[in-house]
Amino acid sequence: MTILLVTSSPRAESLSTKIASEFVEKLQARKPNESVIHRDLGTAPIPHLDIVSTAAIRKAPQDRTPEEAAAAEYSDKLVAELLAADTVVLATGLINFNIYSTLKSWIDNVARAGQTFRYTESGPIGLATGKKVYIVLSAAGVYSEGPAAGMNHAVPYLKTVLGFMGMTDIEVIYVEGTAFGPEAFDKAISDATAKTSELALAA
Repeated sequence: MTILLVTSSPRAESLSTKIASEFVEKLQARKPNESVIHRDLGTAPIPHLDIVSTAAIRKAPQDRTPEEAAAAEYSDKLVAELLAADTVVLATGLINFNIYSTLKSWIDNVARAGQTFRYTESGPIGLATGKKVYIVLSAAGVYSEGPAAGMNHAVPYLKTVLGFMGMTDIEVIYVEGTAFGPEAFDKAISDATAKTSELALAA
């Protein structure tokens, strides 16, 4: 059993990273035999797709240049980590109403035709199935509900792209309203911590 933790904030005091990491510790406490793979995209960003990597993932292995082969091998490793995981925890702040570009780069590397999804005559089919996914989203404002909910493009996007790859069992943990003063900040942490404790017990 494997937990894949993907954190994406470049901030040293990131709330999304803090809550997600503590949540994984709670999951491990419940199931100590589970191992954890941590992809810290904030400190070790995945390169964005470029002319080499884009060509590499579209070619058969025997047709790749040495440079393309290295790029494909890197993407293949990320795909293998995802496919091997039973539980996936994704952490991001809400930046300009969406996810960090580092997390988008990870998605661009793991959303691979023939590996995490395939096309059929009746439409695409996700291949990364049977996983429980948790999204930890931190935000200065309140975007889970209310007047700003329509500006939250992170959760709809993540649910769409994860579902496309076959991951439809998704829980969202919000750490929001942190900019509304010390009391609101403390409440955001308390609410998120309570939510992760509840989800860990149910896991």
